[in-house]
Amino acid sequence: MKAIRLHRSGGPESLVCEEAQTPKPNDGQLLIQVHAAAVTPTEFAWYPTFHTPEGNARPFPIVLGHEFSGVVAAIGGSNKDVQMGDSVYGLNDWFMDGAQAEYCLVAAASVVPKPTTVDYAQAAIVPISALTAWQALVERAQLSKGQRILIHGGAGSVGSFAVQLARYKKAHVIATASAANMDFMKGLGADEVIDYRTTPFETVVRDVDVVLDTVGGETRNRSWGVLRKGGRLVTIAADAEGMKEQRVRDAFFIVEPNRGQLIEIGRLIDSGVIRPIVGAVFSMDEVRRAYAEKPTRGKNVLRISEG
Repeated sequence: MKAIRLHRSGGPESLVCEEAQTPKPNDGQLLIQVHAAAVTPTEFAWYPTFHTPEGNARPFPIVLGHEFSGVVAAIGGSNKDVQMGDSVYGLNDWFMDGAQAEYCLVAAASVVPKPTTVDYAQAAIVPISALTAWQALVERAQLSKGQRILIHGGAGSVGSFAVQLARYKKAHVIATASAANMDFMKGLGADEVIDYRTTPFETVVRDVDVVLDTVGGETRNRSWGVLRKGGRLVTIAADAEGMKEQRVRDAFFIVEPNRGQLIEIGRLIDSGVIRPIVGAVFSMDEVRRAYAEKPTRGKNVLRISEG
């Protein structure tokens, strides 16, 4: 098969598109013929990218891209939930090779039927970002009708899902974005949009119930002051993971695969409540560009094969 592989520690310049051995599924695994795989630039800094669960160094070469869409090409053992040829999307394990290849392996429990109203490129950007938004707003913040939420980075991969999900929950949605994305944010369901380049959000926002921080740093530090008493801040910013400040550690989380939540998200997509926002679609040969060119909205995608 054709695969995009990382041959050394580094950034996109270390990626090589080349021939590789097609993997075979073990019991409980599926072999997916990948149609599209999302691009997550922070993977170059993830611990599981370069380590085993036991803490040892993972051997090179390594395949990135852990969210994908495609069709079931082989089934390891017996599985009643899927059939050969099923269109699916999902996540595979952070500690194993990802999906930026013509075929990838995934635990059968980590894929669900692809939403029928979107194409494979749109479906591929859903699992990490939409599950992150769901787990941040529904599980951790317990966002409810009538509450006020501030979402930083509303036009980004997680932020765009969070704005739509918060609207679905009938919350009052305030989002930060660039001036170019003001109308786009309102189209997704934001009630108020703050141009972060010209207006410090803390000068116009007070007493919100929830802050979702996708940015980190000074943005997160300034966000504590806009929460009402008893309000909740949730952060997914990578710089929070190693911080010693207890309130930041308590606010930080990493998304986890969840079959039931992904099925519900697919239902919301097919019912028109949520739509995935694709930044740009690249071929496998354009992988370095796909990582280097930051999208102004949503998330970039690699088209692995036609579907």
